[in-house]
Amino acid sequence: MIDILVSANDVEAITQFTVRENHLFVDKGYFTEPGLIENMAQTAAAGTGYHAAQSGLPSPVGFIGAIKNFEVKALPKLGQTIQTTTKVLHQVMHATVVQASVFLNDEMIAAAEFKIFLQN
Repeated sequence: MIDILVSANDVEAITQFTVRENHLFVDKGYFTEPGLIENMAQTAAAGTGYHAAQSGLPSPVGFIGAIKNFEVKALPKLGQTIQTTTKVLHQVMHATVVQASVFLNDEMIAAAEFKIFLQN
């Protein structure tokens, strides 16, 4: 649910996604809340995968343990491109807390905090 990984480093990943017709998470011309959550999760996964590849390791499998403080200010329409940023807030052993923010035309339209567990 991302089109491109714009940038990534040890703590941040940025992706872009253009909302298309007939997409699973499009309803009545808008990208829905579950789509925004999935987009945030995939952005976090893309950043983790990129970091693993840079380190010469396989991409780890991750599971969302919790989603906290999910808020939506607006839903993107068909044809609009969103940019999503994830930032690692804390990392303890195999648990990572990530802050995700979705932007449309430089305005934040959604945000959430994810607790993600990575398998060995």
